[in-house]
Amino acid sequence: MKFSSPFASLLVLVSITAVSPAPSNGRGEGVVRFPLTRKSTGIAGHADLSALTTQLTRVSNKYRQTFAAFEANTGSAHPLSGRMMSSISKRDGSAVLLTNQGTDLWYGEIDVGTPKQKFTVSIDTGSTDLFLPSDSCVLTCQGHAMYYADKSSTAKDQKNLVALTYGQGQVIGDEYTDDVFIGGYEAPNQAFLDAFQYSSDFSNTNFKPDGLAGFAFEEISVLKAPSIFETISNSGVLVENVFSVKLSSTSGESELYIGGTNTDLYVKNTLTYTPVTTQGYWQVNLGAISRDGSTVASNAASIIDTGTTLIIASDAAAEAYYKNIPGSSNSTEGEATYYTIPCETIGSYTPTLTFGGRDFTVSKETFNLGPESSGSSDCTAGIAGMSSVDFWVVGGVFLQNVYAVFDKENLQVGFAELA
Repeated sequence: MKFSSPFASLLVLVSITAVSPAPSNGRGEGVVRFPLTRKSTGIAGHADLSALTTQLTRVSNKYRQTFAAFEANTGSAHPLSGRMMSSISKRDGSAVLLTNQGTDLWYGEIDVGTPKQKFTVSIDTGSTDLFLPSDSCVLTCQGHAMYYADKSSTAKDQKNLVALTYGQGQVIGDEYTDDVFIGGYEAPNQAFLDAFQYSSDFSNTNFKPDGLAGFAFEEISVLKAPSIFETISNSGVLVENVFSVKLSSTSGESELYIGGTNTDLYVKNTLTYTPVTTQGYWQVNLGAISRDGSTVASNAASIIDTGTTLIIASDAAAEAYYKNIPGSSNSTEGEATYYTIPCETIGSYTPTLTFGGRDFTVSKETFNLGPESSGSSDCTAGIAGMSSVDFWVVGGVFLQNVYAVFDKENLQVGFAELA
């Protein structure tokens, strides 16, 4: 199997085009809608497996570090952490380690400070913390909007040096608190990293947003702080303590919706909820995953992660999924194993995921990531194996096929068929 250069066709960059407040209720409270557009970069016509390998390495790092944060914050190991955490060595206690979801990003606009400074941040349901580039980040932060702490009257230096690891690179900075605004909502005294060093992976060429905002729970925060969304929802200003997403490859059809759901985008009687099983991640029970009428796995732990492109499973689960598919093959790169299926038949082997007793089928367009190389008759499939996990990470391959609702109030995740 041939590997292409990194940061190519599968690196999806999504930018904000507008912010539209929805009608408010009688108390002046409302929801905020963020229209999103999809922008692809790099090589067209085939899957970039080298870039996917880079991303999956970062996904692995993200879960290692957030598992460590969960244990530090709660005093107990996360129930899914066993296989991953066995490979972590002890680190210096003065540094808190974070990671992001890689270069498949959905990003939106926030304001920080008094007076307000404007930034774009990727929105990642697989992590919690916020980081931004500091004005003292001179070289690799060029092209990004940078945070000037000395220009904000509400900025507070927490005197805590934080190192963020991203593969072989690092982002280093100081922990600050300041007032953060998203869509008109305020997260007062929000903790974040003011990074004075970005690795080359986070240069403007490779990382279009200025920073990253996690939308998971405080239990996996290495800063021991609530996410922006938690801070806002805890203040009581939202109609519902919910945010929802629709992800699409079609321009103008994607959005993040804060404070409720956009009922125009999904079939209401198909909205099905399943409870969060361990608060920290948006972790829910995957009732079943099947293909071609056969169940491959059932009652499996899963994490719903907008910061991941693929559906990721353990090596054994991925192998079981592709078993007996005519012409399928695999290739391993580091921790990750990718699978191909002949392009002419790949649409016959798309997965169906069952949540809360309802089946949701992945389309052939999102499951087929493209030919493994230019001109190949074999196409890369959207489920990959990873040796360090024994749970499922449910990313964009699935999420582009449903409307997803993240309900903090009732600790549940909902999925619905798209309208």
